[in-house]
Parts: sequence; structure tokens; C-alpha cells
Amino acid sequence: MLDYAALSALAAVVREGSFERAAQSLYVTPSAVSQRIRSLEEKVGSALVVRGQPCRATDTGRRLCQHVDRVRLLEQELQGALPALAPEGPTRVTLPIAVNADSLATWFAPAVAAFAADAPVLVELAVDDQDHTADWLRNGAVLAAVTGTARSPAGFNSRPLGSMRYLAAASPAYMARHFTGGVGAGSLARAPSLVFNTKDDLQARWVRRLCHRDVELPRHAVPSAHAFVAAALMGMGWGLHPQVLIASHLHEGTLVELAPDSPLDVPLYWQHARAASGLIEGLSRKVVAAAGRVLLAP
Repeated sequence: MLDYAALSALAAVVREGSFERAAQSLYVTPSAVSQRIRSLEEKVGSALVVRGQPCRATDTGRRLCQHVDRVRLLEQELQGALPALAPEGPTRVTLPIAVNADSLATWFAPAVAAFAADAPVLVELAVDDQDHTADWLRNGAVLAAVTGTARSPAGFNSRPLGSMRYLAAASPAYMARHFTGGVGAGSLARAPSLVFNTKDDLQARWVRRLCHRDVELPRHAVPSAHAFVAAALMGMGWGLHPQVLIASHLHEGTLVELAPDSPLDVPLYWQHARAASGLIEGLSRKVVAAAGRVLLAP
């Protein structure tokens, strides 16, 4: 049998980032938290936490944390069906989700907000590139994710959401400064581009399709969807933007496309733990409906 007091201590350390804050959240001493995790590590036969600032779960630790999250969701659902088990009402449970920044900035936030307003959950969002959010599922850090991968990890379901349309755009002043001779491999190799972070390859993919070869792009890193648009408006660089996020700027002429009629469509999928809870299904309905209002049909 698993020691759920020890599992709760592990989940608290990973969630809070330290033994001290985990102890406060559990109303026990840090030494009690340490003893519980040490006992669990001895039973499992491997380390579960990497001590540091903050503390991090090992791969095995993440899987155990994911198990705790699933159990808590099921317990909460049971309390809702059998109120006598929770005379003061169902407690809120943590629901960890991974999502890409552009979805969060456009259609996902309203969906998760509408769900969390009525559901007894505390949503914990992790933001990563759509091609990497599935890794959060595989390592047990989250129970659901918006991903760019159709194939889901073992134990998860996958639903197509539709495609996010991206347009390469920059300010008119930037276009006049860098692309007076046209947009091609030579000018793109000189003109500063915008990327979200080192994982963001949308600009490189768009250029590869436009030029039929790879081009080494000078890059500014701007890790915020809205700041990304602001940087383009101020002439810092060109970048791939969600069409829905810059539609008004294109209409007003404050942003213009580098190459009209050359969008990049990125398919997105909703992946979630199989048979985890009715709460996950409720969230899934909100997510699929919100995506259908914004994304291109699958």
C-alpha cells in the first residue's frame, strides 16, 4: 500500500518549492516532511526530490505527484456525490495543466476561467512551447495539456482542437528599414526577428517554407505573447503572430505582413489523463468549445 501522507508531503514540496513552505501548507514540521519523503524514497528505492532552490521532483517523483493529483480529483468527485464524507463541503484540489503561451493569450484563458469559476479546483498553469508541453504529460508534471503533437503519451487521450493561424508581420517603419528590396533569404538573414524563447522555431519554419532552405536568423527573445506584439509594433523585429491577436493591428495598418497570403497553420491538440475524473471531462468540454470559436477547424 502507498503511504498517502508521504505522497502528500512529496507533492507539497514539489508544489511549494521547499520543505519549509511544504510543512507550513501541511501544518507539520519540516523534519516531519523530510522523514515522510525519506521513508517513501526508501520504499521506492530511488530519489524523489532534488534538493535546491526550488526543490524539484525526479522523474519518479513526478509520476508519484501525478498519481496524487489523480487520486485527489477522484476523492473530490466522490465527496461531491457523497456529501457526508465532507460535511464542510468538497475541498478545492490542484489541477496542473500545461499550455502554450499563444493559446493562453487568445482562447484558453477564458475557457479555464469559466471552468474554475464553478469547479472546486485550483488551476496551476505551466507555460511552454506547444511542441514541448507533451513532455510535461510524459514526466507526470501535469494532468492535461494543449500540445502540438497528435500522438498522446500512454495513459492519456488526445483530441484535435484545430489550427492556430500565424502571420509573419512587422511595423511599416521596420519594413521600410529592412525590406525595401523585398523579403528573401538575404534580407531575412540581416533583419532582426522575434522569438518567444530558444524553443520557438515558428519563424525558422516559416522562412524555410518561404525560401526553400534554412536561413540563420538574428533573434530577439521576448517571452510574452502580448509583449511580442508590442515589440513588433515598436519596430524591434518581425515575428510570427497569432492572426487573432494582431487582426486589429493589421486592419489599422500598424502591422503589415512580410509576405501576404503565406500563413503558417499550427495544429493543436488537447491531451488529458485517461479516466482521471469528471472534472477533467468538464474542463475538456470548455476547452474544446473555446478552441472551436477561435481556431481553424481540424
